[in-house]
Amino acid sequence: EHTYRSLWPSQPPEMHADSGVLKQWSQATLEVKGRIFVEVLFKGTQNTLPLFVIGGQGTSLLGRDWFDAFGISVEGVHRVQFQAMEEILTEYAEVFQDIGVCRMPPISIDIDSTVTPRFFKARPVPFALRPQLNEELDKLVAQGIFEPVRHAKWVTPIVAVAKKDGGLRICGDYRCTVNTAVKPDVYPIPTASELFSKLAGGVVFTKLDLKQAYQQLPLDDEAADLLTINTHRGLFRARRLQFGVSTAVSIFQRFMDTLLADIPGVQPYLDDILISGKTVEEHNARLRAVLKCFAEAGLRLKKEKSIFAANQVEFLGFHVDKGGIKPTCEKVDAIQKAPSPRNKTELRAFLGLLNFYSCFLPNKATVLEPLHRLLDQSVPWRWEAKHEMAYAQAKQLLQTDKVLAHYDEKKPLAVVCDASPYGLGALLFHLERDGQEKPICFASRTMTTTERNYAQIDKEALAVVFAVRKFHQYLAGRHFVIFTDHKPLLGLLHHSKPMPVILSPRMLRWSLIIGAYDYELCYRPGKQMGNADALSRLPLPAPDAVTPPPLEVLLLEMVPDAPMHAEKIASCTLKDPVMSRVLRWVLHGWPAETPDSRFRPFISRCHELSAHKNCVLWGSRVVVPSSARREVLAMLHDAHPGIVHMKGLARSYVWWPGMDGEIEETVKACRTCQMSRHAPTKAKVHPWEWTTKRWSRLHIDFAGPFQGKVFLIVVDAHSKWLEVSLMSSMSSSAVINTLRLLFATHGLPDVIVSDNGTAFTSSEFQEFADRNGIRHVTTAPYHPSSNGQAERMVQTTKEALSRITKGEWQTRLARFLLSQHITPNSSTGKSPAELLMNRRLTTALDRLHPDHGEDMLRKLELNAAKGHGTVREFRSRDLVYMRSYTKDSNKWTPGVITDVTGPLSYRVRTGDGQVHRRHVDQLLDRVTPSWSPSGPEPEGYTVSRPEPSGIERPELQPPAMEMENPGEEIAGAESMRYPVREHHAPKRFSDFVDWGKGV
Repeated sequence: EHTYRSLWPSQPPEMHADSGVLKQWSQATLEVKGRIFVEVLFKGTQNTLPLFVIGGQGTSLLGRDWFDAFGISVEGVHRVQFQAMEEILTEYAEVFQDIGVCRMPPISIDIDSTVTPRFFKARPVPFALRPQLNEELDKLVAQGIFEPVRHAKWVTPIVAVAKKDGGLRICGDYRCTVNTAVKPDVYPIPTASELFSKLAGGVVFTKLDLKQAYQQLPLDDEAADLLTINTHRGLFRARRLQFGVSTAVSIFQRFMDTLLADIPGVQPYLDDILISGKTVEEHNARLRAVLKCFAEAGLRLKKEKSIFAANQVEFLGFHVDKGGIKPTCEKVDAIQKAPSPRNKTELRAFLGLLNFYSCFLPNKATVLEPLHRLLDQSVPWRWEAKHEMAYAQAKQLLQTDKVLAHYDEKKPLAVVCDASPYGLGALLFHLERDGQEKPICFASRTMTTTERNYAQIDKEALAVVFAVRKFHQYLAGRHFVIFTDHKPLLGLLHHSKPMPVILSPRMLRWSLIIGAYDYELCYRPGKQMGNADALSRLPLPAPDAVTPPPLEVLLLEMVPDAPMHAEKIASCTLKDPVMSRVLRWVLHGWPAETPDSRFRPFISRCHELSAHKNCVLWGSRVVVPSSARREVLAMLHDAHPGIVHMKGLARSYVWWPGMDGEIEETVKACRTCQMSRHAPTKAKVHPWEWTTKRWSRLHIDFAGPFQGKVFLIVVDAHSKWLEVSLMSSMSSSAVINTLRLLFATHGLPDVIVSDNGTAFTSSEFQEFADRNGIRHVTTAPYHPSSNGQAERMVQTTKEALSRITKGEWQTRLARFLLSQHITPNSSTGKSPAELLMNRRLTTALDRLHPDHGEDMLRKLELNAAKGHGTVREFRSRDLVYMRSYTKDSNKWTPGVITDVTGPLSYRVRTGDGQVHRRHVDQLLDRVTPSWSPSGPEPEGYTVSRPEPSGIERPELQPPAMEMENPGEEIAGAESMRYPVREHHAPKRFSDFVDWGKGV
């Protein structure tokens, strides 16, 4: 379309609509504006041929229909050449696969051992970028470029930069760590003249591009440790050479020169390789040799960025073809094509450039006299022919050899750059021994519409990036100085300082670009930078200036997911009394003094703020004006996150002073969040007071259903004595019946503590407690820990019954209760039995002691002696009354002792001749007077009384029960000061016991 309008500025041929679809080789569809028909004359042949008009600007192409019309053949050589190239690329297809690893010896990096290793912590990563960053880390680990480690002395923070395809590139900020200690690796980077001298006579050219060039070279262990990076996922050791290391350029150039030294017509320049040939065959042979060399070395190429068998290529800023080498960027284009000044300000800037080099300009005053006269305040601005002539002559003076110097790799190199509101200017020069600055190249360009909206600090940084890119072939591999008149840049782009944690994405990207160079950034006042200032104020037009695609700017990636649209934020910013002034300061410079406390949060971050499309940014976060904050808060709280999560979400997208406090208020004021929030932090447990009285306060609760059964748990708060009863139901009556049995054994308690279960809160249970004088206390509803003693015993009971697997549940429960009763409690230090009964329960464990039997016998005898007055004894043939247990008989039946079977047992024969065994307690003395009213004694009644000493007592076995406190009873038996009544031994000591079987 551009060519169409330039060929026919007036009365163009009629354009006809066309519905055809045209596509590029990349399958991109072209915008067809229409079709015209033109008369074409070629070698005496005239034809009317069609032309398709395509939207935009670009190179015009002739179609095959035009070739056919004039008999032009495109057969033969091109097809053969294409086929041969395809065969070569197919043969070495492995070279174009995924990234490999070079098979050459690993690389070492020399550092100054006197420098202390530096360790930097990982920089925070916005939540929105973490998934992409994790994906890139996993990819680098899978490729063998990094490996996770636990420890390292040198640790470098990373910088994540957005790529054009939407992914992230992970780079180490080595300028603040390893670069401070790396020893210089002096290896000359070839100059343009040296490069092109090897390519003379070339007709066919191929340009190869290495894939992730530096990261294909392996490192030795020491170098790998030096390049360890720190991420949010920990430390990762670099196993390949990394971009950003100050010596990486020299290391890589030496490697490529050594690898391809034996192949003629091949010249590497870092990761670009140019191959030339005087014929197609020679070119193909050299290309095959290079690909073979790469295949053997394990290197990989990027096919989509390589150019094969072309008639011309661009290499290091030059056009290379069979005719020779032509610079694509003339050294003096910025001067020669500079537009005429439009006002006195631009003219004054141009004259400042001339004054900077006045010592090299003869007759300067004569030539510039008309221009100086125009600057007079009394003279109105009117640009005339005489001024244009003087302006042209002045530009010619700057292009003479007396001003321009030839590039010399041995002389110190420096760059000065500046930015005006609408243009960029840069100058490359040599620093002479006498202090003079001899310019080598001039460069300038007009800013795009987007760039003109940058903050001033971004414009100045853009000028630095523009300069190093423009003069790359001179600066790569060399140390040089960059002069700027913007002091804040020294804190952001300083060669030895780490990148700030919060930095705009574009500034982050630019910092990494210039970080690959060996530079020193210095400040020079604006009054001493008239040369660069003039270039920036008289920039060359740049209609095709490349604007970074949206995916390369993190803000534009994040805005679609942000709570508000960027246009509304910009509109509110311009209307906001605070943010509008902040935006103006960001774009045009900050005031020397703080006008108001409202601006202090912004001034403290002035070097970190930037502007984009009338939105103020802090790093990659949008600064929200006050009128839009309520809506932003509502959008952030749309899913009702908590305070912590809402802050984390907001910090990934937006910022304003006091944002954290407003987020807290928003969450606390949200009714939905308040009604569904978590319970407060549990208060410190307040223990029940320990009772000094046994069986005074009982804690009760249900356990179960457990294994199909429900148990009632009763715990004595004083002794921790546990009672577990099987319940047929969970009713109040069942609980009352169970408690009655326990109270029959242990007595009534003073207090019962329970939860709010129905069985415990019923009127029936309350009436039972009131009748027995028991105070019933219930815990807070739904707060079981208030009845912690019972709750804990419920858990203990369930665990015990689960662990004890032998026997029926009754047996398991009995074993558990016995164990609980005899085990000392951790809080009381004594067993529940000792505290409740004031004695130890005898168990099978007591029988393990060898003195257990003798102790029991001694205690039994002492207790028997204490508990009985006179022990009655009978002899054989004594007359007695025997207790009768048969029905229809008297309670006492007369009889006679026939045998003594034990110390307290006898055999008695009654009148019917039967012999009975009786205890002494079942016998009474029978006294027969000398006269008998009933007549003589029955026959067979013969009395025989052997001496008591003749009684043979069987040996006593130790009883199964251990008597408690025998010492106290002995002490009490030693003396009695007062008369006491006669004590009889309890019947349990007189029962007949089969000692062989035990209890």
